[in-house]
Amino acid sequence: MSYYDPSDLKRFAEVGKFSKELMDKFFEYYNSAVGEDGALTKREKSLIALAVAHTEQCPYCIDAYTTQCLESGADPEQMTEAVHVAASMSAGIKLIHALQMQNSLKKKGAL
Repeated sequence: MSYYDPSDLKRFAEVGKFSKELMDKFFEYYNSAVGEDGALTKREKSLIALAVAHTEQCPYCIDAYTTQCLESGADPEQMTEAVHVAASMSAGIKLIHALQMQNSLKKKGAL
């Protein structure tokens, strides 16, 4: 047994148990943004969502969007590439903050 129970994904709507109106609004927004073709296809949106799921480290989302990617026509190679794009972006975002360290070192006379 892990901390995350895969069966909880099917219970997501229960998050709105004490605020159904807000959860309904969330699902309306969510389904419009992710679940329908727009300027991006559902396949493209699914790949983006899968990549974000990895950077945000959400096991529920990883499961859900792995399935959605396959159902929308993405293949494992495309899915893996999307995850690598997200990982490289995350690394770059973290690395650029090293300039803050260098600025601090400079102020302290260590550079």
